[in-house]
Amino acid sequence: MGIIVFGQDTAAGFFQHRVSSTRSPAPEPGAETVELRRLAATRQEWERVKRPEVLTAWKQILGKLEPAGEDRRWFHDVPLMREISRVELPGYTRIQIELALEKDFWQPSLLLLPKKGRGPFPAVIAWTSTTPDWQEPEKWWGAWLAERGFVVLTGWSHIRNYRDGSSYSKQAAEKVYERFGRWAGLSRMVWDVRQQAAYLRSRVEVDGRRIGFMGFSLSAKTAVYVGAFAPEIAAVVSIDPHIALNGATNYYAPWYMDWTRTFADIDTPQKTVLSLLNPDAGRAGLEHDHHELLALAAPKPFLLIGGAGDRVDNGGDSDDQQSWGYVNRAHEIYRLLGVPDRLRFALTKDGHHATGPAIDDAWREWLMRWLGR
Repeated sequence: MGIIVFGQDTAAGFFQHRVSSTRSPAPEPGAETVELRRLAATRQEWERVKRPEVLTAWKQILGKLEPAGEDRRWFHDVPLMREISRVELPGYTRIQIELALEKDFWQPSLLLLPKKGRGPFPAVIAWTSTTPDWQEPEKWWGAWLAERGFVVLTGWSHIRNYRDGSSYSKQAAEKVYERFGRWAGLSRMVWDVRQQAAYLRSRVEVDGRRIGFMGFSLSAKTAVYVGAFAPEIAAVVSIDPHIALNGATNYYAPWYMDWTRTFADIDTPQKTVLSLLNPDAGRAGLEHDHHELLALAAPKPFLLIGGAGDRVDNGGDSDDQQSWGYVNRAHEIYRLLGVPDRLRFALTKDGHHATGPAIDDAWREWLMRWLGR
């Protein structure tokens, strides 16, 4: 079916990803030859020393993980919902809704309620990628899940649809900064997922202990951060995020992390996010990278799916064989915690797509295993 690897500890010779994005503000030649640093040697070291250090570093990198106290006035404890339309389909009820993710910001979504079985049901928050609208995940994954007893809530990142019609190309990041101060786009996305989880938990149909998140491309990037920073989410599927922070994709963009903008609250001479990610200029590769976020997700079940398994360096958006370096380092933490089977990398030949023969086999098995039973 196209899967090359579905497991862990493979391709140990890969350490980091070559920086092939021509727009990266940190070209970092030779990064792919420098080994990612081991995070901890023992469970005690990870839990008592290294994990708190890594978490503190990422809070500084992202600005904030959730609204400051005075900013909570912009949010409801549980987002309000208004129903737009409802259609009865053979396997589930399809409801178009809007959720108040800020008191003056309503985000369109689809809510799919299963007709098979008796609740409370597991649930999956499923976000779209950059180009389609919020309805596309119903076709990709949602219909299959709803027909098998999952509640599904599709969604759209705020960088596609924010207040006053702003988006990633129309000042969405500026709108967030103006209201909340420095809050990285990816971290703000996590907060919206947490709000969606609060809404799902408020519904009698949903088992609040079994809420997952899955995304492709843009929202696969979100999934990496959801795994690390959203305790409400019980399992994660990330389809082709390009896990390397500084590889072939654009985590440096203003709407994701805004690497090169100067911020007064950053305590480095450069006052940039990049200076927090890369404090050791004499060493190739960023000191803080996504193997740390995969490790922060532990012991949560996390499935990473890549589309370029037949390539060492895809040079594009798909995760390829070099992504093993990040998985292998994070898997060391999963092993220390005694749950090595909860981090997996499905490396396929399906390309940069939300679905495909091997992609579908991987996410279906994962969500049924960790949420469906």
